[in-house]
Amino acid sequence: MRAQAVVVATDGTEASRAAISWATAEALRRGQPLRVVHVLDWDWSAARYEFAGELFEDERQQAEALVAGVARRARAATPELEAESDLLIGDPAAQLIIDTESAGLMVLGHRGRGGFAGLRLGSVSQRVATHAHCPVAVIRDHALTTDDRPVVAGVDDSAAADDVLEAAFTAAAQRESGLVLIRAYPPRYPEAAVRERLAEQVAPWQNKFPDVQVETSVSPDGAASVLVGVSRGAQLVIVGSRGHGVIAGTLLGSTGLQLLHHAACPVLIIRPGRNQEATEAGS
Repeated sequence: MRAQAVVVATDGTEASRAAISWATAEALRRGQPLRVVHVLDWDWSAARYEFAGELFEDERQQAEALVAGVARRARAATPELEAESDLLIGDPAAQLIIDTESAGLMVLGHRGRGGFAGLRLGSVSQRVATHAHCPVAVIRDHALTTDDRPVVAGVDDSAAADDVLEAAFTAAAQRESGLVLIRAYPPRYPEAAVRERLAEQVAPWQNKFPDVQVETSVSPDGAASVLVGVSRGAQLVIVGSRGHGVIAGTLLGSTGLQLLHHAACPVLIIRPGRNQEATEAGS
């Protein structure tokens, strides 16, 4: 059965180039193929008289050349990597969300073409991260690191906790880096009980990944502010896609959303249950 691909979206911007670099390295770490996609933003209803005309054909050819060139350069730089390209047509966010149904991981730049300079997160990246069916990584163009900074993960008592821990330990093991696990808790909770609960959650994964050096930390401050702060010294921050009290139908909680806007390193959003699905044939 063909392995699920690491999918990276490109639009030719600096942010998407950083996403491509990160996605290429991630695909190699995972031993998965890389699929480079570009969405030709074409309004079918407004362009119905031009669909078979020169304007559409020119746009399509330019888009195909862009995405094929990216995949070709990825293969040339890393011959051991299986890389292919794909052109999608329609609304960018909608098409990418559909694409996440079969992807192992979707990688996006934090802001795409046409984004206002003052915006911290592009609307397409936010919509995809909010509604994706697979894990999503959002990469800032200035946030790539090649040093030994740790992987950081936010761990709570939600349904995503084990998925986050699995992703965090796996990421740290693949990078041969340390792992920092953080639990935020309401001030009214006894700290000792919070530490004990976190230790219980971590123990099975530490046994499975004995070579990963783990540091745990608890804080009465808000999870988002703590994780944004530690992101300045991290190479990756991982959180679950849903927190407590999230509106039904929305796959991204407030902590994840704030991280995508303000984190100083790449952010990986894990969807509950998807890590296990990724190991099952065809799911």
